[in-house]
Amino acid sequence: MSDNSFKGLFTRYKDNPIIQVCDIPYPVNSVFNAAAAQVKDYTLLLMRVEDRRGISHLTVARSRDGIAGWEIDPAPTWLPDPATHPEEIWGIEDPRITRIDELNLWAIVYTAYSADGPLVSLATTKDFSTFDRQGVVMPPENKDAALFPVRFDGRWAMLHRPVPSFPNMGAHIWISFSPDLKHWGDHQILIPARRGGWWDANKIGLSPPPLYTERGWLILYHGVRTTGSGCIYRLGLALLDLANPTRVLARSDEWVFAPEEPYEVLGDVDKVVFPCGWVAQGDDVCMYYGGADRCIALATARISEMLGWLETHHTE
Repeated sequence: MSDNSFKGLFTRYKDNPIIQVCDIPYPVNSVFNAAAAQVKDYTLLLMRVEDRRGISHLTVARSRDGIAGWEIDPAPTWLPDPATHPEEIWGIEDPRITRIDELNLWAIVYTAYSADGPLVSLATTKDFSTFDRQGVVMPPENKDAALFPVRFDGRWAMLHRPVPSFPNMGAHIWISFSPDLKHWGDHQILIPARRGGWWDANKIGLSPPPLYTERGWLILYHGVRTTGSGCIYRLGLALLDLANPTRVLARSDEWVFAPEEPYEVLGDVDKVVFPCGWVAQGDDVCMYYGGADRCIALATARISEMLGWLETHHTE
């Protein structure tokens, strides 16, 4: 049974957007789709910035409270390097950050836009100033990828979204495993796109990295519905088993967040809310999302409320 309780799960920051083009200290077209991490005593955003050629790079912003007072690097932090990494010829996009304590580093899974389409690449860093590229881990067309922070039976796990050559097959969220973060296998569909008139029919993808909770790995994902006036990007929830992430415990029937405000509805790509990062402190979560491929906005939620809502609004 549908109700209106989902409208209260996420609360938009009253002064959204928190970062816009005018805040970037060099000429750009747009800033959006930022990864997020809590680094020592500040929140770090690794922002996708599109230059005036249409090529994206990544730039760091830091804030003590994760809301305002953002200190943005004066020049691009991480530029594409097509000379040595030809898969980055058309830019690097939509990063997701995972802290891996076992290795004492941050892993960044990002989309490299090659001449043959978008693919998944991996890099690591300890300071967000220098980045050690590990190279391509998933061939095109593939994107919307992120790592889990721990191993499962000795293997790392990654969620990602390949796109098949035949559009009517749908674009689903997959899970794959690796012994070394380089060689990936045991590929399988984890969360399939629905069919028909659903909000998440035909094409879905992971949003931020999986979030650990005592009840399971909380997943926030986007669904893309094609309408007569274009596509609408909305967000939904799923829950995976803590010990076996191939087991889906619950998946929301309804979307929980959708483009409504002007900065989400009108932009370079209309009607898009697209988070690549969230930061949890206790029961509170800050979700950082791109609005209409033009700006970065913030919404907050409580983990307990998301889990509680999912219990009564889900498909097993």
